[in-house]
Amino acid sequence: MQRDTPILAHIRNDYRQGELLEKHLPTQPFELFEQWFDALLKSEPHESTAMFLATATPTGLPSLRTVLLKEYSPTEGLVFFTNYSSRKGNELAQNPQAALLFYWDKLEQQIRIEGQVVPLSDQKSDDYFAQRPKDSRIGAIASPQSQIIPSREALEERFNNLNLFYQQHPEQLTRPQNWGGYALQPTYFEFWQGRSNRLHDRITYTLNANNEWKIERLAP
Repeated sequence: MQRDTPILAHIRNDYRQGELLEKHLPTQPFELFEQWFDALLKSEPHESTAMFLATATPTGLPSLRTVLLKEYSPTEGLVFFTNYSSRKGNELAQNPQAALLFYWDKLEQQIRIEGQVVPLSDQKSDDYFAQRPKDSRIGAIASPQSQIIPSREALEERFNNLNLFYQQHPEQLTRPQNWGGYALQPTYFEFWQGRSNRLHDRITYTLNANNEWKIERLAP
């Protein structure tokens, strides 16, 4: 039996949740980011810290995945943690330029951020790893992230063996050297607010040579 499928071109939404006007803009992009992020947390999303991270090889081959935001500030940047030997880790080692995307459909908002990614210090990575739940720490050690593995069962067997080992030797459950944090240090923000009739608000902050943020509006 042939199933009726929706005609995607006919799917339409009108955006009426908010507006983004120059007269309300702070001079620093992290101030606006914090305002929007606070509003997001109040909307009780399922995964509020999820963000899309785009990296590329030196020849320009892109890849995209979801990571979790763990910290942000004007001085540090936007912080996430991962396996240094993963695909994104290898790409960042060769090409540290990357982009982030936040999309919050309930608020009809999107934020694009571009900049250079730098590794966190060993101490900061150690501190974060130590406060993770035990099973999450073991999972980070057990998983050769982005590598081909023979089966789900093999991964679970490795986790279970490590779990047994660390039950007997809890003092050895420390951060592996191939796992830690990165911070994307922004040079560009674009804040997108959905508006009616597809006349969306798009405001950019670009860091200039004087380390000052230039604010501009883009056509939707």
